[in-house]
Amino acid sequence: MPGPLSGLKIIEMNGLGPCPLAGQLLADQGAEVIVIDRASAKADPTDVNRRGKRSVALNLKSEAGKQAARRLIASADILIEGFRPGVMEKLGLGPEAFQADNPGLIYGRMTGWGQTGPLAQTAGHDINYLSLSGAMHAIGTAEQPVPPLNLAADYGGGTMFLIFGILSALYERGQSGKGQVVDAAMVDCVPAMMGLLHSFLARGWWNETRGDNILDGAAPFYRCYETADGKFISAGPIEPQFFAIMVEKAGLPADDLKRQNNKADWADMSASYAAIFRQKTRDEWVEIFDGTDACIAPVLTFSEAETHPHNQARGIFTRVGDVMQAAPAPRFDRTAPDAPQPPHAPGADSADVLAEAGLTQDEIATMRENGDLT
Repeated sequence: MPGPLSGLKIIEMNGLGPCPLAGQLLADQGAEVIVIDRASAKADPTDVNRRGKRSVALNLKSEAGKQAARRLIASADILIEGFRPGVMEKLGLGPEAFQADNPGLIYGRMTGWGQTGPLAQTAGHDINYLSLSGAMHAIGTAEQPVPPLNLAADYGGGTMFLIFGILSALYERGQSGKGQVVDAAMVDCVPAMMGLLHSFLARGWWNETRGDNILDGAAPFYRCYETADGKFISAGPIEPQFFAIMVEKAGLPADDLKRQNNKADWADMSASYAAIFRQKTRDEWVEIFDGTDACIAPVLTFSEAETHPHNQARGIFTRVGDVMQAAPAPRFDRTAPDAPQPPHAPGADSADVLAEAGLTQDEIATMRENGDLT
């Protein structure tokens, strides 16, 4: 069955990180996503972010290649690109190039630092954008910050806000009939996810000492504990009624119920709990807490996560060409999308895509001969 975004046409300029994931998630839900690649290549079954997309490989240094790209973009609902500011304009593919031919185009621009500002032309990565937001300082141990993979800025502040922005613009286009540019910058969007922490700071419930707060590993009821087999469990019973269950089931001191939120006692409590949790294996603790509201879960590896009973029951993971990956999310009760398909090779769909855009077979053949198709 076509997904909820069936009928939506998106052009994705080939790049790294947030844009490919955004294109994948939109394709997962039924959008037609066409990647403009730099060159043809063999299919890579491990490139999860390419699933559900088609590809055309164009030489954007040639005028014919640029014209073909303009033709594709002029027929699209949405463009997403993640180049440094000004690159698309130098190619003649900036937003202004489509105001006449495609006034409804939603032009999604994904960068780390944004389209403007002193750092706009500077290279950076997830860890750098987190650093400027204040979030990096708050994540890690008391001794030093630790990057949370590249999930927070690249994908949380990048991909998700790019999708949020273009779908917001799509809704507004339904009212005005006009497209617009969406400037999705990770340095903007990470702070947008920090409303709770900003509230805590304003109320005096959070301080700027890392590893000294309720959600950063200082609280004995919100951290991970090593078990007898060298694995870990996560403990998150913030609410008193859930904390009481953890205390009871783990055999922790009953008096701790009275001092749960006494910050002065947290270090001693954490040390005591760590010693107790080391007495049994991870799976033994999982069995003890099974079916309770103690907010205890095993810390799983990637391979373990695929086979966990809850994940299997919901079909959270799937395999495409024997490559483990997430199934499409979120879920829809009426317009559930089709199962993901293996990724196409870069350039594999060039002839079909260009023919659909109105080029004749002779024109496509000439482009191949001249090196405009790569």
